[in-house]
Amino acid sequence: MVGLTTPDDRSEIAFFDVETTIPFRAGQGYAILEFGSILVCPKKLVELRNYSVLVRPATLNLITPRSVKCNGIKREDVESAPTFADIADTVYDILHGRIWAGHNILKFDCPRIREAFAEIGRDPPEPKGTIDSLALLTRRFGRRAGDMKMATLAAYFGLGNQTHRSLDDVRMNFEVLKYCATVLFLESSLPDELIENSVTTSTPETSSRRRRNIKTSPLQSPADHQTGENSTTIPILSFVSSAEAPTDPFDMSTLRNEIAPEVLQSDVPMEEEQNQQSETVASEGTGDQEGFLELDKISISSIRATHVPLYDGSQIMKLQLFLGDRPLQLHCPRLKVRFGINGKFMDKAGRRRLNFVVDLYPSLCNVLQECDNAAQTISVDSGSDSDWNPVVIPMKGFLNCPTARIHIPTELNGDVDRYAAEIHQKEFSGAIATQKFISSNPKAGEIESLLNPGTVLDAFLSLEPYDYQQRAGIRLVARKLVIH
Repeated sequence: MVGLTTPDDRSEIAFFDVETTIPFRAGQGYAILEFGSILVCPKKLVELRNYSVLVRPATLNLITPRSVKCNGIKREDVESAPTFADIADTVYDILHGRIWAGHNILKFDCPRIREAFAEIGRDPPEPKGTIDSLALLTRRFGRRAGDMKMATLAAYFGLGNQTHRSLDDVRMNFEVLKYCATVLFLESSLPDELIENSVTTSTPETSSRRRRNIKTSPLQSPADHQTGENSTTIPILSFVSSAEAPTDPFDMSTLRNEIAPEVLQSDVPMEEEQNQQSETVASEGTGDQEGFLELDKISISSIRATHVPLYDGSQIMKLQLFLGDRPLQLHCPRLKVRFGINGKFMDKAGRRRLNFVVDLYPSLCNVLQECDNAAQTISVDSGSDSDWNPVVIPMKGFLNCPTARIHIPTELNGDVDRYAAEIHQKEFSGAIATQKFISSNPKAGEIESLLNPGTVLDAFLSLEPYDYQQRAGIRLVARKLVIH
């Protein structure tokens, strides 16, 4: 158990994790069921102390079968546990003034801590920096292990199954970081040609052997030499090309940039992070209708989903929808806006994530439902156990009134208040329609003023499957909008 320390003794990194209930109705918050933390020496990377405790929520009815399925914490487990108010002093002492570390903590664990302290009327602890391993490993290690879920990363390195219990998950997170750092360090020390060769010769068998070998040690074990497997020394590390490998993964000045001053953000739906890669691409090719398919030219039976490389030459795979051999992008004329712009969620740069809801006519609804079926089948077959969010949303209280949510991608390289979708306006003079270009990188205010309930528009949409933090589905992303 962590003992109390003086305010000046804050050099340790505080890895922490919370397990919570899962909200089951709109507007309901999370309740912390367990808090776990380890304090780590940043110079020797050894665990110094640890603390773990179950927490009794305000009402046990918040613990549902769904939350039990996620973390295994039942009502009887916490009936006699302390409340968060009872442990608040200890949690504050562990976290305040230290660097915080964890997997996806900026979007989940940090907000939960702040909410828990607010509920008992106390100021929350403040970090002097954060290390979110989800963002850090995505940038530095890449998606060579598949998705960036902790369970997937742990399986890649042969570290066992994730238990979704706080202290176990924290220690697993710490071990995953050490293994990734070791691989990056070794990659940075090898000649470029060996790194390149390892990419072309890697196979499923060597990948499987890689995980078995790394389970014993990040380096090759003596047993490998005895069994003659030393010939696979290079491939077992799953190297990336020299262009992708960081030149100096242990440059401390670079690490200081990763441990940025804490800027906690509003809660963001978990699937948003999975689609950041697609948002970095501006609306290329949307100046006309090239590449976007008319609905009457789509044969439902030709829609398919498959895994493809994230980019040319990449070993990272993503799920993509096709019509035959063509990437599936849709031209959807005369959509009617049901609900205008919703921008209550924020991205990492503090930008509002904009989306709106439209009514669907039968032909579009049929296409989207078939896309859902195809993508969900491939997702399940590939081993995903995430909850699938259908792209077609039924309107509560209405029959045969399906809707869908359309997202407007953010412009990552320009003004923080601009978005990567072309906006045009269609004007009618008698029977003649003219189209006027408005903006290729509109501001949020421009979009909000145009997309009001009842507005009719033509939408040029890309369909982007996601699977992140136990939620999966298809996002409809607007590349071009023509407002009537």
